[in-house]
Amino acid sequence: MSTESTDTSLLIVEDEPKIARLMADYLQTHGFTTTTLGDGNEVMPWLEEQTPALILLDLMLPGQDGLSLCRSIRQQYPHTAIIMVTAKVEEVDRLLGLELGADDYICKPFSPREVVARVKAVLRRSQAAKSAPGLDTSDPDAPVQLDENGWQAMAGGQDLGLTAVEFQLLRVMMRAPGRIFSREQLMDHMYRDNRIVSERTVDSHVKKLRRKISEVLPERDIIRSVYGVGYKYQPDE
Repeated sequence: MSTESTDTSLLIVEDEPKIARLMADYLQTHGFTTTTLGDGNEVMPWLEEQTPALILLDLMLPGQDGLSLCRSIRQQYPHTAIIMVTAKVEEVDRLLGLELGADDYICKPFSPREVVARVKAVLRRSQAAKSAPGLDTSDPDAPVQLDENGWQAMAGGQDLGLTAVEFQLLRVMMRAPGRIFSREQLMDHMYRDNRIVSERTVDSHVKKLRRKISEVLPERDIIRSVYGVGYKYQPDE
């Protein structure tokens, strides 16, 4: 049975000992508690006993690879933040990791300061999603009920299992039903640390969000694309 996570507990999944030790040492000096695993096959059994606030997950691992692990973790532990760490810089690999549920990515080689900054930024977004004042979505006829205090989005009586970024994306659009948000506006809400990300990253998150909703509400299209402009939340038929 997993224990409750804390905001400082991190799991580093990295098979290169020097890199793993560098990340662990630097994160510990900034107040984080770290555990390091070097084999992908060790991760899921470890998560059955522990629940970290965030996982730094290398793409290339012995045993189960990082992308398949990301998928499994997101399915079983949807509220655990994930940062992919990769030496593959091709855009398709970055987007694939995000579509599978990662909250961010770091490319090798990286500076330890960047790792700490990214970890703090993702955890801030996760905590903000959990603690923000709740929206009034108590209408039982609404297609989606958003419990911001519990960091949970429900549709058809089921938890959608959203990542922190997906939750924040949905929350922004639900605050203004029918309003069209440009990709740039959504990026400003999703990434308040002035990070440079591409519009395709937003499209990737929206695609994932729409897929999770459609799995529960296959006949409803409540996140709509407006060609050439952006996206909107449209709960009405």
